[in-house]
Amino acid sequence: MTTEIVMHSSADMLAATTAARLVTRLVDLQSAGRIPAIALTGGGVGIDTLARVASAPARGAVDWGRVEIYWGDERFVPRDDPERNERQARQALLDHVDVDPQRVHAMAPSDGEFGADPDEAAAAYTALLARHDHLDLVLLGMGPEGHVASVFPDSPAVYDDRPVVAVRNCPKPPPTRVSLTLPTIRAATEVWLLVAGEPKAGAVAMALGGAGATRRWRGRHSAHPVAAGSGSRLEVAPRPVPAAGMRRPVGATVITFTSHRSIPGA
Repeated sequence: MTTEIVMHSSADMLAATTAARLVTRLVDLQSAGRIPAIALTGGGVGIDTLARVASAPARGAVDWGRVEIYWGDERFVPRDDPERNERQARQALLDHVDVDPQRVHAMAPSDGEFGADPDEAAAAYTALLARHDHLDLVLLGMGPEGHVASVFPDSPAVYDDRPVVAVRNCPKPPPTRVSLTLPTIRAATEVWLLVAGEPKAGAVAMALGGAGATRRWRGRHSAHPVAAGSGSRLEVAPRPVPAAGMRRPVGATVITFTSHRSIPGA
């Protein structure tokens, strides 16, 4: 298993580079005969990345009608709520490319077919995911305290081994969400963590603390170090930090981008 850490000089560069890499990865998977199954993320960098894909001339190299699109998590709010990750992703990218509507798998909203029952919404999403052995790629952000998707530290979801769960009493609004769990995330072939900003530096350092030795060199686009290495796990936190608990199967790759310059130990 491989861990690659790439540091960029700004959040803009982070989003632009990730967008280019995403297009390349989708083209590679389709060229190999696969219909890629990917999970999108929300957040500032995640949505900016999708918008940059939409504006990239190379987006035409992807057969968007042959991409299975899921989400890593969703806020359990009404369908038209501007906070929904699905709505933001559609505005940024999906409304601008020729996706197959049957291959765009949004998590149910609170005014959808399951009403205000997030457990039913999670169970339905589990059934959707069951058609795949694993996802090819999961895009994730990370919170300052280390949460990924909607799996927050000290939440029961940290320990849940079901594929998708309802998450209640989240420490940031909205309090109710639906999320992939850590076992589902770490079963993916690739997981890309998109992290920007000083407040998240400590959580990144905790997640990387058990990742093994690293090599350092200077990146082509940045005067700041770029480090890459390999290790068996990302788990060193004294309390549950979801980003530090994503043990991965052999052969999986975690790509971590960050725009912050002073991550302890990185």
